[in-house]
Amino acid sequence: MNKVVKTLKESPSARWIAWACLVVPMFASYFFDDMFSTISHIFQNPDLLELGWNSQDYGFYAGGYSFLCVWGGLIVCGMLLDKWGVRVTGSIFVGLMAAGAALVYVTISSKAIVETGKSLYIAYVGCMLFGLGSEIAGVAVTRSIAKWFKGKSMALAMGLQLAIARMGTAAALILSPVLVAESQSGYTLDVTNRPAFYGLMLLLIGSVVWGIFVAMDAKFDKEQGTSDKVETAEEDKFKFSDIFKILGNKHYLLISLLCVFFYCCIISFKKFATAILIPRFGAGAAEFEQTASWMVSMIPFFTVGFTPLFGILVDKIGKATTWMITGSVMVFIAHVIIAFAPGEAIFGYLGIAILGVGYSLVPAAMWPSVPKIVPEKNLGTAYSLIYWIQNMGMMTVPIFVGRILAKVDGVTDVNLLEKAAINAEYIFIGLGIVAMIVSWMLYFSSKKNPQLKLDVPNKEK
Repeated sequence: MNKVVKTLKESPSARWIAWACLVVPMFASYFFDDMFSTISHIFQNPDLLELGWNSQDYGFYAGGYSFLCVWGGLIVCGMLLDKWGVRVTGSIFVGLMAAGAALVYVTISSKAIVETGKSLYIAYVGCMLFGLGSEIAGVAVTRSIAKWFKGKSMALAMGLQLAIARMGTAAALILSPVLVAESQSGYTLDVTNRPAFYGLMLLLIGSVVWGIFVAMDAKFDKEQGTSDKVETAEEDKFKFSDIFKILGNKHYLLISLLCVFFYCCIISFKKFATAILIPRFGAGAAEFEQTASWMVSMIPFFTVGFTPLFGILVDKIGKATTWMITGSVMVFIAHVIIAFAPGEAIFGYLGIAILGVGYSLVPAAMWPSVPKIVPEKNLGTAYSLIYWIQNMGMMTVPIFVGRILAKVDGVTDVNLLEKAAINAEYIFIGLGIVAMIVSWMLYFSSKKNPQLKLDVPNKEK
């Protein structure tokens, strides 16, 4: 009897092995990106830091992640994804991600560099390289999942990928306060660089695992007689004018705007979470620093459970735009609670819990909607453009929040610290209002254009 041999496309186990290889570098990326989030309050006392950065410096550094992305990097690299394919382009930028992280680690570890007063600017360059590499690697991962799971459980796969990647954030949020423990002399370089060291090690492992995916993806295309460049006929080849066609798609533009306002409410908030939560819900309580770290870590933990669940719902019952509205409303409510609720820890936990659920809803519905409104040959560019628009906010919001919190650096008056935290929250509340408006616009536009099938289940019967 002839033995039936399944191709990689037909094999569920192969799909999920490939998925696992894609998750590891993203886990590492999220860890490195959030390594300072739950110790952001230490920058309010720069005299105790051998590194010498204050809150404004930290905000400047955090914004570096998005600098190259905003100034054309994502658009150009998105075009490269369509031209060169996922394997070549993704490999370059996974490597760039690790290289940028290495530069940051070396910089914040070197007394010679710190003593020159240039550590912030060199680390900023490293963060720029890491950020561009991370964003393009993320685009490559999203596009690869769309390819391997097309017609299958795509929303579930994307939701699980986001959930596991955010476990990297959870690991950073929990471990960083443990790794960066204050000594009698304050925070030395050997202490503050520990999260960066572990993050760099994870990125190196992620680079190796990415290589395994590249080999599997090459075999996938060989079996199917396809190319990861998604260019077959002359009329299907990418043209620069395609960028304007993509941006001229109102549904795509609404998704992009929702992405930037929604993600800034969460990702930029996480950068300063402890500097906001400690004066709001633990003023005067020294032991609350560790509590605040656990409080913030609830965000990624909630996404681990809820993002795959919502991905399954989107796959099976659709209603993607409704989920986007619900998630946006929840994030807005969460920031209102964090800003104005009584200063008891239970309200902090409540606000963060609602934020975590909202953070699960919108991405689970938003990312699988993009392939429905953009031609497959332009998916790399389309995802890159979304990240580009998102990074405009990611570059500017931390700078403004950092300036607000820097006004109380070194201050011990709990009332002034709380006032600064509330002022920072006004930014996130405003962003949440805009996100809600955009999600409602997308909902009504979807109803007027049923041919796009934005609210139709993703899974083919």
